[in-house]
Amino acid sequence: MGSLLREMTDEYQEYLRDESHTVGWAEQIAFPRTEEEVRQVLRQAWERDLPVTLQGGRTGISAGCVPHGGVVVSLARMTRAEGCRALGDGRFSFLVQPGVVLSEFGKWVESKRFDTRGWDGESLAAYGGFCRSGEFFFTPDPTERSACIGGMAACNASGARSYLYGPTRPHILSLRAVLMDGRTVALRRGERFAHGLTFELPCEDGSVLKGTLPTYTMPPTKNTSGYYCAPDMDLMDLFIGSDGTLAALTQLEVALVPSPAFQWCVNAYFMEEDQAMTFVKAVRDDGEKAAAIEYFDGDALDILRRQRAENPAFSALPPVPDGAAAAVCVELHDDDRSHIQARLFRLGEQLTAAGGREEDTQVARTAADVATLKFFRHAVPESVNMLIAQRKKQDPVITKLGTDMAVPDDRLDQVVALYRRGLRESGLESAVWGHVGNNHLHVNILPRNGEDYRRGKALYADWARAVTDMGGAVSSEHAVGKAKADFLEIMYGPEHIAEMRALKKVFDPKGLLGQDNLFAKEGD
Repeated sequence: MGSLLREMTDEYQEYLRDESHTVGWAEQIAFPRTEEEVRQVLRQAWERDLPVTLQGGRTGISAGCVPHGGVVVSLARMTRAEGCRALGDGRFSFLVQPGVVLSEFGKWVESKRFDTRGWDGESLAAYGGFCRSGEFFFTPDPTERSACIGGMAACNASGARSYLYGPTRPHILSLRAVLMDGRTVALRRGERFAHGLTFELPCEDGSVLKGTLPTYTMPPTKNTSGYYCAPDMDLMDLFIGSDGTLAALTQLEVALVPSPAFQWCVNAYFMEEDQAMTFVKAVRDDGEKAAAIEYFDGDALDILRRQRAENPAFSALPPVPDGAAAAVCVELHDDDRSHIQARLFRLGEQLTAAGGREEDTQVARTAADVATLKFFRHAVPESVNMLIAQRKKQDPVITKLGTDMAVPDDRLDQVVALYRRGLRESGLESAVWGHVGNNHLHVNILPRNGEDYRRGKALYADWARAVTDMGGAVSSEHAVGKAKADFLEIMYGPEHIAEMRALKKVFDPKGLLGQDNLFAKEGD
């Protein structure tokens, strides 16, 4: 046991932060490689009443894996694929440890080269079928490809393609989890359900967890705000999106889907934001759903123009037309060439009807061209992160402030007007982009100093109240973590927060796991 817990020396300082650029503190750190080692570490921390913060790739931007004392348990060295399953409908799934990196998993799937050492006969037979079958992919696509699959499950990550395929949750078919006291839980989708709002969940040692789910109704939007709770729900979904507060996920079964024969992208530019929103609604109302509908405002396009002109690393970006005030990127997936061509033709009609011009539109049909437009999509947040990192050197209080809120379809125009009014009246520098198909825009305030940061935080709180009133969610894909705990209370109110605390106590009676994620420890 002594070899698993290490003192938090200077060589481990990077484990005190994540991509939120906030820094925490801890006394010890552990790097388990197996579920049994996770059990040992958590049990020891439990017996000594030490808080535990779980980590994966540390790519999150809500400070969920930033420790507030105690022990950091990094699962980043749990990187094995542990089996394969044929799902009976031509699809396949893989059992992976939580530290498997998304980009690495994608390479294994694409090349059909997995390390199968230690797999049982059933897994090897299924893997043989996978290797003889067509192409597949794992659909969740967060911007940070260095995210770990365990972390993606912990925050129910999504990305651009979640517009068509959904977030991480529906693609997790089973999981194993270790509770803070060392007990283990194994769940497979469709096997264990709540009874209304009460539940009984057996642990592998024969004990049973009994509790009551919160009574709130989740918003009818893309949502990662607090625990997933609904009457008669599949209890596996409690763990997905739980922000590292209920248990350590030690194995996940992830489902693959067949790769579409054709993946085409269109970048459409508009001289007015209203034109872009008209186009979005036309594409969304089309009878066939796009894989992704992404949005970039004029400030985001200005950032890309500067990067393309000044930074050689961004020279491959496609040019942005002069005067463009907004861009909409649409991704289409299809298995029939003539059908996707017809869909592309309809996009052209919808574009011109909204006020766009075909000569200002970029169409990608080859893999290389699609990669270029996806580089465009990811270059905006990367560029903003670089800008904030430079400003933080001058004023350490500065961090990027980015909303993660979504509203119902009929509130898109209202929420855009809300954001524009607040930015105009505040005079704060910003860039807006995001998953507009889901009415889910990331409004990024770019503080120039500490005063900008404080005013931006206050503006976000005002927006959280307004979005809640619209029936929306304050966190839609980046989880709540520590950074948005105040917003969660705005959204649900103190009574429902108390219900969430009570639910957590069923799994973690001492409140040691993921302290200050979702809500502060009682008494703080």
